Amino acid sequence: MGLEAGDKAPSFKIATDDGGTLSSASLKGVPYVVFFYPKDDTSGCTKEAIGFSESLSKFGKLGVAVIGVSRDSLESHIKFRKKHKLKVPLGSDPNIKMAQAWGVWGEKTLYGRKYMGMERATFLVNDKGVIKQAWHKVKVPGHVEMVLEAVKTS
Repeated sequence: MGLEAGDKAPSFKIATDDGGTLSSASLKGVPYVVFFYPKDDTSGCTKEAIGFSESLSKFGKLGVAVIGVSRDSLESHIKFRKKHKLKVPLGSDPNIKMAQAWGVWGEKTLYGRKYMGMERATFLVNDKGVIKQAWHKVKVPGHVEMVLEAVKTS
């Protein structure tokens, strides 16, 4: 079951495509948005990552960090970022530890075929490490704007 508003955000430490790492410890005292997405360079994931990248400065002005996470490799993330001129840092979760901790790894169905995969989900976490809002089974159109509005009103 996925995490919801009021839950404590699980601790994490994840390698990012810019050669660094991001962790819950490094974000202590900083509100942040983490969006989980299934796969680099697929249509919905590309639109979502571009949307967050285009709005990154708006989140920044509100003092909110943003990170995207999938199980793709750092090399894949680097190509994805370069190809689409993404600004948002991308975390690699190849062992799906972070995805499982956040409750976004599970059974999916595509054309009747069941498989394990990453749920498209977004979490807004406050400066105390508590989830303020959670969006599960995200539909990409209008989603970034919805998250930005939630940041403004929280």
